[in-house]
Amino acid sequence: METKELIQAGFANVKRSMDRALSTLTPAEMKWQPKPDANSIQLILFHAARAEDTNVQSRVQNRPELWESEKWYQKLNRDAKDFGGHYTLEQVASFSISDVKDLMAYADAVRAKTLEYVKALTEEEAGRKLTLPAFGPPPAPGAPPRPPIEVTIGTMLLMTVTHLAQHAGDVSYVRGLQRGMDK
Repeated sequence: METKELIQAGFANVKRSMDRALSTLTPAEMKWQPKPDANSIQLILFHAARAEDTNVQSRVQNRPELWESEKWYQKLNRDAKDFGGHYTLEQVASFSISDVKDLMAYADAVRAKTLEYVKALTEEEAGRKLTLPAFGPPPAPGAPPRPPIEVTIGTMLLMTVTHLAQHAGDVSYVRGLQRGMDK
């Protein structure tokens, strides 16, 4: 199996899991939070789409994110600099996108661009190395800065699949908290 086939299969599996978890949810269920400082399904979806857009468009391809180039921030009534994570408790509690269909359209547009890139991916390109800034929250005061990390494009794409799969699980869990098992 070629690298691109493995990555395509990963994205397809994530889509199936996410579609299953999202099926029949109401807008109110998409906005529901288990508690005020916990993520809603809507926020999880937004974060996942923003992360995929950033990883594949910006970090892997060194292109503008669809968020900017297609002005999704305007369509979703968000700040252009909203990267979808590391929110304050107040931002988490107040997060809302008025039309979930627009959020899903953004996620679908990002996925289409991702799959377009992966379809044309060669083994040589999959093995090309990227140097990325360290991920995660900033180090503690006085601690040395985290060094950049070096990954291949194939690894970065697989990291993106893994990240999205984790969030598909988050969505399933929050859905289950609301509806119970298999409902």
